[in-house]
Amino acid sequence: MIRYTLRCENGHDFDGWFRSSESFETMRQAGQVACADCGSQRVEKTLMAPSVPRDSDRAPRPLTGPRNPAEALLKKMREHVERNSDYVGLRFADEARAMHEGRSAHRSIHGEARPEDAKKLIEDGVPVAPLPFIPRQKAN
Repeated sequence: MIRYTLRCENGHDFDGWFRSSESFETMRQAGQVACADCGSQRVEKTLMAPSVPRDSDRAPRPLTGPRNPAEALLKKMREHVERNSDYVGLRFADEARAMHEGRSAHRSIHGEARPEDAKKLIEDGVPVAPLPFIPRQKAN
């Protein structure tokens, strides 16, 4: 959408929103653009400056904390998982299977698995679940 500052033949200024410049011209020629003050349909676009944010508006918001309750819960869950389990990276499927089969001591783990490996774990009854966040560590 494009916002134009418009002026009627009587000097009244007002704003209008249009899909495109062509859309404005089509609506104006069809008599569908009128002054908000006097109803005149003789309307022109005025000289406009683009809306440019100030440097202070442009600065990205630091990612210091959650922006909403869902993010707060995800942050809390991530912290809990990272504090109470071992990150095993791409060895996740092998480690989970080894614990399930008794070849390795049981412990809480988290990591990464290819979709086909995760599906096979579930089909084989290995108790696993996807986490709703991406691990901080990357094992590629």
